[in-house]
Amino acid sequence: MDRRIKIRHLEALTEIVRQGSLKRAAERLFLTQPAISRTLSELEQILGVELLTRGRGGVALTAQGELFHAYAQTSLTALEQGLAGISEAERAGALQLRVGALPSVAARLMPEVLVQMTNLAPRMRLIVLDGPHGYLTDQLRAGSLDLVIGRLGEPETMSGLSFAQLYLEDVAVVVRPGHPILANPDLRRIGDWPVLFPPPGAAIRPFVERLLIAQGIAPPPRRIETVSGALGRAYTKQSDAIWFISRGVVAREVAEGSLMQLPIETPLTRAPVGLMRRASASETAAGQLFVQAVHRAARILDLE
Repeated sequence: MDRRIKIRHLEALTEIVRQGSLKRAAERLFLTQPAISRTLSELEQILGVELLTRGRGGVALTAQGELFHAYAQTSLTALEQGLAGISEAERAGALQLRVGALPSVAARLMPEVLVQMTNLAPRMRLIVLDGPHGYLTDQLRAGSLDLVIGRLGEPETMSGLSFAQLYLEDVAVVVRPGHPILANPDLRRIGDWPVLFPPPGAAIRPFVERLLIAQGIAPPPRRIETVSGALGRAYTKQSDAIWFISRGVVAREVAEGSLMQLPIETPLTRAPVGLMRRASASETAAGQLFVQAVHRAARILDLE
């Protein structure tokens, strides 16, 4: 099977056929019409064939579409049966999962994941630990965690682990409202103020260093090395510090206006965020439920 084909692709196709309309299918799946159209186009590009034709009467399957639709329905039915079995185990109190989340994931994605987990498996015991990349991957390798959601690290930090991408995330440079640098947002000026900088071993450290090197900027002399979201938020809001941090950590504060993001392009810091497991670990019922909740949450937040 082509690993690029996701459950969301199968759900979109089967719901469009069931409803006979992209608009009604989008409403049923809690998506926008452009989003479901994009999902269908992705599936057609992966398969290399047209699955549906569109006309005044709605949508109709092509010959290739009829064949694939049958397999898609069978796959989703098998998945539903599996989830039903998982639900029985969950009701019996037998399900537990230990999950690690990088700070950006804990702040942005995990709250919605927990909402979805409450809907899917309200009795399942979920243990969530947040922390830096190196700590979480060490815990995962040691068997203290079952899954980790975070950035794809450097090759030497990913030994023995598998990685399935969810979305891409970059680094934001943020300051308090009214910070002097906002009048002239130039990264070459960061040495004039204290800088909150990712420490060695942090997943974003190489990307931030790459960004500065590309602009000919030396590492800031007055830097405090941390990826603590709690410390970063408090210190940045009450000082003239400049904070380099994953966008997800401060997405809420930037949206609310309590922190300001410098209008600086940071494409060199963009990297995949995904699900990490031990390469030798077998998939569990609890893990399957959690992965489903993660994909639902990512779609709701328009991250996938």
